[in-house]
Amino acid sequence: MGGVLKPLLPVGGVPMLHRVLDAARGAGADPIVVVGPSELDVHIGSARRTQEEPPGGGPVAGIVAGLALCVEADEIAILGGDLPFVTAEAITGLRGAKASVYKDERRQPMVTVWRAEELQTALAGGPRSMMALLNAVAATDVRWAGQDPPPWYDCDTPQALEEAQRWFR
Repeated sequence: MGGVLKPLLPVGGVPMLHRVLDAARGAGADPIVVVGPSELDVHIGSARRTQEEPPGGGPVAGIVAGLALCVEADEIAILGGDLPFVTAEAITGLRGAKASVYKDERRQPMVTVWRAEELQTALAGGPRSMMALLNAVAATDVRWAGQDPPPWYDCDTPQALEEAQRWFR
């Protein structure tokens, strides 16, 4: 996306990160940890922020960094910062599932809810990708039966961002 911080891009006039944080709060997440650069600090309210090692090291490195600040949590929700349609209901509906699926049958590993102990065990095996992490456990796929947009629609490309904007019109 041209080096811009994707989570700060607006969809429907609201930065995607704000939408994700609102959904997490609505689902009762506590603590809420944002993994990313310090430029996000002014956007996260009462959430805590940390940085993956190395910076830009990818989602698994981000999960490891975030998990370090959630030592007392029983469940861990992993949410990408580029999810303009995620809701509290979608997050709570994933409890125990560990995976979600687009209508086109692609797994979306950045909208998952894990038992903390299972996540720690899976990470101990040293997975290098989110798909390897999902494959390390018995994940249940949750299919979206509603109309577009699905709550786990992510904006990874300028085209996806444009499509999300159209849904808000």
